[in-house]
Amino acid sequence: MMMSLAYIGGYTPDTGGSGSGIVLVDLETLERRGGAPASGPSFLALHPRLPVLYAVGESEQGTVEVFSRGESGALTSLARRSSEGSSPCHLAVNPAGTLLAVANYGDGTVSVHGIDGAGLLTGVRAFPHREGAHAHQATFGPDGVLYVTDLGADEVRRFLVREGSPEHVAEHPGGPVRLAPGMGPRHLAWAGDHRGGQWYVAGELDGTVRAYDSGWREVAAVAASAAGGKNHPSHLEVRGDRVYVANRGPNTIGVFAGPDLARVAEVPCGGDWPRHFAVAAGHMYVANQNSGDVAVLPLKDGIPQEAGRVLATGTPSCVLPLA
Repeated sequence: MMMSLAYIGGYTPDTGGSGSGIVLVDLETLERRGGAPASGPSFLALHPRLPVLYAVGESEQGTVEVFSRGESGALTSLARRSSEGSSPCHLAVNPAGTLLAVANYGDGTVSVHGIDGAGLLTGVRAFPHREGAHAHQATFGPDGVLYVTDLGADEVRRFLVREGSPEHVAEHPGGPVRLAPGMGPRHLAWAGDHRGGQWYVAGELDGTVRAYDSGWREVAAVAASAAGGKNHPSHLEVRGDRVYVANRGPNTIGVFAGPDLARVAEVPCGGDWPRHFAVAAGHMYVANQNSGDVAVLPLKDGIPQEAGRVLATGTPSCVLPLA
């Protein structure tokens, strides 16, 4: 039963949305199984081993909240603390489960929090950035580096993660990776292992998807949508040899084949303004922020099909399956 569950986060009335907080849903039936009140939980992450969930509180005075997960998926709030920045919109836990990284969109601050044996947050270290920065995603790479996309600076900030303590996290001596001017990098994903592979990055401002080798040399760049008109790509994810990107404006999911980003398909997302999606159990679950729903798109040969089912839920911005 647990394998078919998912948490949905989104915006609440106090953060410009209509959601109730975090919603627990059975993906097979689309029935609500509970949830927990929270302020602006626009992005969620699970601890890799412990029954613990982390949620940002995307407001000017940003927060991070820690929840315990019961056997049925029920959530209980354990603690809440400052995100050390404004409008946090993304967070990630390192594979060891000892660090939580938070991207604060409002002021560009990146904060790294320690995690103890119970999943609670301990010490913290914050890395502010210059005016105009907008940290959008935090990702722990296979090389022991924390990567953070900065939409405002057109760069990927890098941090060395030496040990499982925020005090030992430091900015990479090589500095940030500079990307194409005006690209506005939003989400990125790695395809490969620690020996080699490629990075794929969605450009929110120029409507592109770009591929980079392990040394961050650009090897491909394509339009994220062939529909024409304004496009602001949001989430990007790699599954096997497929690269998926959500297109806000055209309201589509673009499907590409790595490593050269050959266009495979572009399909309707099943709603309006696809903010995020998740792939699980042969389906893609798309959080359509403006239409207030999560659309379920069956996958056939890795290509999303027409939405067969839709779950109405207030201003969703993140889908986190337990599978």
